[in-house]
Amino acid sequence: MATAAILAGGRARRFGGRPKALLPVGGLRIIDRLLAALGPVVGEVVIIAREDEPYRALGLPIRHDVLPGTGPLGGIYTALAATTAPRTLIVAADMPFLTSRFLARLLDAGRDVDIALPRTEDGYQPLCASYAATCATVIRRRLDENRLAVHGLLSATRVREIGPAEMARLDPTGKLCFNVNTPADYDRALALAPPRRG
Repeated sequence: MATAAILAGGRARRFGGRPKALLPVGGLRIIDRLLAALGPVVGEVVIIAREDEPYRALGLPIRHDVLPGTGPLGGIYTALAATTAPRTLIVAADMPFLTSRFLARLLDAGRDVDIALPRTEDGYQPLCASYAATCATVIRRRLDENRLAVHGLLSATRVREIGPAEMARLDPTGKLCFNVNTPADYDRALALAPPRRG
């Protein structure tokens, strides 16, 4: 089966250093929402993080960046290096509204390409994507050349996009690729997912 990697390596300066993955949304921490969505579609989940402590209680493998200071692209490389699975779902740790159905579609879309990813009105979403293990070689070369832009990887690989028309069918509320970058985003996430009752 495929593996999933949750990229949780950001410094979260806008949140006073509190890991965004641990913020509650709709009565559950974002990380718990992600694990619930990933569980039915992958065989293993790995966390890519700067520190173990915030995530130790989850009982999941935690990996630190193989090449520190290389940003999200380095996180993707670390995720691919941490597994022997032929395909890895990469998801950012601040995406509270992903669903099992959508993640399964990403895996299916990636069967015969290097990367499968959504393209929304905001553009490509490479931090919510399915990566073939073979991408590790291309990514390592780009990291060694200090070409750290994740979007640049797309022109060097075989890509299948889940475009706006299909996204509209999969995501009629427009929430799937929402991520919590700022306190204002967090306020919006809370509004989009009111606390569970009872």
